[in-house]
Amino acid sequence: MNIVNNLSSTLCRRGNLRELITNVSVYSGLSDVAAEGGLASLMVRRWATKKAAGSSKNGRDSNPKNLGVKKFGGERVIPGNIIVRQRGTRFHPGNYVGIGKDHTLFALKEGNVKFERHKLSGRKWVHVEPKDGHVLHPVYTNNPKEGHIIYADKTPVVLETAKA
Repeated sequence: MNIVNNLSSTLCRRGNLRELITNVSVYSGLSDVAAEGGLASLMVRRWATKKAAGSSKNGRDSNPKNLGVKKFGGERVIPGNIIVRQRGTRFHPGNYVGIGKDHTLFALKEGNVKFERHKLSGRKWVHVEPKDGHVLHPVYTNNPKEGHIIYADKTPVVLETAKA
């Protein structure tokens, strides 16, 4: 009870509580607190209650992407088999090989995988050699139509349709 009376008397004697708080220096020591404001200003002041912890820039990892060659040269593939998973075009698609939106190379036809490196550019190509040999798409076969010129033995021949 005696402490409360002393506190209230010092507050009344000093004047305004606001004045006590604003007049106390933030960086002052304990001896300065006693000289400036007494016990009342000591109650307003706060110090750090816990030491700041350090931080680390490690402690995280990403999932594996499983990139690389999945079917090597000479291996048998069927349509849809993934041959190479890659970022960018480290390997380029050759004959009967398709490329996905993430640059994955896959087989378009059944056959054997063949890797090839271009001598001048150094570019690497992946081909599939078909099981039944190279077969041209019907668009590219030589199906002559009326009026088309065919070169047989280097002499031009114009085809005419037989009218029935």
